Amino acid sequence: MSLTTRVLLGLVAGFVLGLALAGATSPAVTTLLAVIAPVGTIFINLIRMTVMPLVASMLVASVGSLASSGALGRAGARAALIAIAMLAVTAVATVLIATPVLGRIQIDQSAAMALRGPAASASTAAATATAASPGMPALAQWFVDLVSPNVVKAAADGAMLPVIVFSVLFGVALAGVTAERRDAVLRGTQGVADAMQRLVGGILELAPFGVFALAVPLASKLGLAAAGAVIAYIVLVVLLTILVGVVLLYPVGIIAGSMSPQAFVSLCAPAQAVAFASRSSLAALPAMIESGERADLPPIVSRFIIPLAASVFRVGAAVAMPVGVLFLARLYGATLSPAQLASVVFTAILSTFAVPGIPGGSVIAMVPVLAAVNLPIDGIGILLAVDTIPDMFRTTANVTGSLALAAALKSQRSSLESQLDR
Repeated sequence: MSLTTRVLLGLVAGFVLGLALAGATSPAVTTLLAVIAPVGTIFINLIRMTVMPLVASMLVASVGSLASSGALGRAGARAALIAIAMLAVTAVATVLIATPVLGRIQIDQSAAMALRGPAASASTAAATATAASPGMPALAQWFVDLVSPNVVKAAADGAMLPVIVFSVLFGVALAGVTAERRDAVLRGTQGVADAMQRLVGGILELAPFGVFALAVPLASKLGLAAAGAVIAYIVLVVLLTILVGVVLLYPVGIIAGSMSPQAFVSLCAPAQAVAFASRSSLAALPAMIESGERADLPPIVSRFIIPLAASVFRVGAAVAMPVGVLFLARLYGATLSPAQLASVVFTAILSTFAVPGIPGGSVIAMVPVLAAVNLPIDGIGILLAVDTIPDMFRTTANVTGSLALAAALKSQRSSLESQLDR
């Protein structure tokens, strides 16, 4: 039985038991919930344990490799600008659409308050106090907080935004280091990133038990509203992912790549089929390269930029992360301020470059986005449990975005080939 099936069974079993216990106040039920709840907390803590080193190491490795690669030249700069622009448009549009849609989901407020644990209440209270504090304007303070005078303390405090900013700047600074020392740092950092991905993969093997333990108290407190809210989340993520493909990715590939619609569809279709079935961008990489060569893309695009994009460019995650955060905020009854929504967009864009190359990786990488707006991450186990269908569409969007990026560089063929010759 696959891990996906086991996780879904754990989710269903947890919801069924939780719904059966909803409203019960007997000592036996209270004791049962008190025994199950810590199991879910331990599972979440295992995930949180890996987030800081995973995100920092993957960002340094990916940004450092990108910044230090002289072969990229003008192509790399243009590819980076296009990729960041696509991620920004996707994340902003997702927040603008998902916020009012999720606001219409009906969740009983007394149940939402009961769902909040002490940590969640403390986080929300801290966020409210920060937003209401006089003195420096909230937006200015948000920018100030991006740069911590002590990044080690920021990491210890769980402040992800300063750690992400430091990791990106550190990766860029590696470009100015001598090749021998730079490569040594990148190899060590990539080794840490690979080890953390293996650790995350091992933790995910415990997901059926963790998800069950998280679903039981959730369903017992929210009742049938929990199931309806989760279904609404799945539908919204899938529809927004499809919308991004139709409205953004295909037009970029067709217009910027000077390709006919039929040609771009032909370019994407083989890799999309592999991505949808495997839920892995890297599994679709051979098909992406073959399609790029068949479309006569410049060698530096098909041999370098497509593999790099398949490794770090996750436009589908720019949909999943904001929707997941907004959904959990709605589930916990928290209202995000405009400054916090800006944090969601900013952190989501950077966190997409640190998504582990495993099914459900975008959900794991969502933790920094939740931390940026002081939301508890307990509900992330539920998102992970129902991530199979969204992940299929998200991975397909990732592959489509990588090929749209490659097509957008097609018009620079002559200059790109001259860079490769050098």
